[in-house]
Amino acid sequence: MNLLDLIGNTPLIDLSFLGPDPKHIQLYAKAEWMNPGGSLKDRPVKFMLTDAIKNQLLTPNKVILDSSSGNAGISYGMIGAALGYQVTIVIPGNASEERKQRLRAHGANLIETDPLEGYDQALRHVRELYSNSPEKYFFCDQYSNQQNIRSHYEGTAVELIRQTPSPITHFVCGVGTGGSLTGIAKRLREHDPTVKIIGVQPERWPGIEGLKPLGEDEDIIPENFDPKVVDEWREVSADEAKTYCSHMAGKGYFVGQSSGAYLAVCNRLMTEIKQGVVTTLLCDLGERYFSVGLWR
Repeated sequence: MNLLDLIGNTPLIDLSFLGPDPKHIQLYAKAEWMNPGGSLKDRPVKFMLTDAIKNQLLTPNKVILDSSSGNAGISYGMIGAALGYQVTIVIPGNASEERKQRLRAHGANLIETDPLEGYDQALRHVRELYSNSPEKYFFCDQYSNQQNIRSHYEGTAVELIRQTPSPITHFVCGVGTGGSLTGIAKRLREHDPTVKIIGVQPERWPGIEGLKPLGEDEDIIPENFDPKVVDEWREVSADEAKTYCSHMAGKGYFVGQSSGAYLAVCNRLMTEIKQGVVTTLLCDLGERYFSVGLWR
């Protein structure tokens, strides 16, 4: 067994105690922080890089390049180091210091963009870097790379179906690159067309790390995101996400900001239905958010 073998097959946690009626309404969440890079992003990065090596798109003379709000960057740094590749990540300047330190520990080169220009500025900058030096970089482009979707369609969703003890009625997820929401939703729908897909829409400012606001004309829509898979959108604020992170910490679960956002939406949903099996993802750990004030 090696490092890459540790990725995936994460446990499913019963969080039904968060709802009003655990007997009739269950909540299950995948513990994605148990991946070796500490987040859900290990899954797509493993698929993208190994596929690129297999197809000779990523060769030893090239530097792995992408943009990230932090978690995917850590996965690139970790897996890149394990496979012997250099890594350059374009990251918004307001990404948490914990994430930046982990990236540097793996030897990754960081290029920080102005946080006031939003996450899309990191996307624009990484594309400019690649267009100026295509011979230097393998631009993985997690926002359009189909292996991102495949990692969740063939992995996360299959595990979720297998591990959930009763038929899934709802899946709650937001959009970062669009890979997890699109891949999982499509596989769940193939298994049971009646499953309801609930999209999580974060407030634009101050925002929720890992979740992309959508809806404005200037927003870059990830190519990997298929909006047709979403039945209903639910808005969530940074304060709601923080409240649920704190609530979960009081129950022993130390999860990150996007997980708090998902759980806030799950709880709201569970107060509106009489029966169901709600599922979601706990994307990463709370340790990555000390420096950005999540726990103050």
